[in-house]
Amino acid sequence: MSDLDETRPILTISMAAELAGMHPQTLRQYDRMGLVKPSRTSGQSRRYTLRNVTQLVEVAKLSNEGVSLVAIKRILELENKVVALKAENKELQQIVDRLMASQPGSRIFAVGDAETVILPSGKRPRRSTAVVLWRQR
Repeated sequence: MSDLDETRPILTISMAAELAGMHPQTLRQYDRMGLVKPSRTSGQSRRYTLRNVTQLVEVAKLSNEGVSLVAIKRILELENKVVALKAENKELQQIVDRLMASQPGSRIFAVGDAETVILPSGKRPRRSTAVVLWRQR
């Protein structure tokens, strides 16, 4: 059970509603409002993820606390952005770790538009648009 992918759309609307403790019509309304956006099958049936169910529970909690649906939508958008940024950060950290492992002694590298360049300590990248990461040892 611990290997479940929380982003995999596997739940029907009735299953997601039951898990979230809501009526299926409430899920349809939240979908129309853009609060929680399930995936769709080829036949246009909604398929919810475990993350969607977590968001539905959060929507109910915030709504019960008096937060408006417009504010809840913004909160969820920001939380989704944080999740995406964390995933991107993890991916970039893995790239940094691989590059550092492949070039012992190098401390700086620059990532340009379409290339990654390992630079010896004290050298600067040629492109001004490059992002430079430095790790002190």
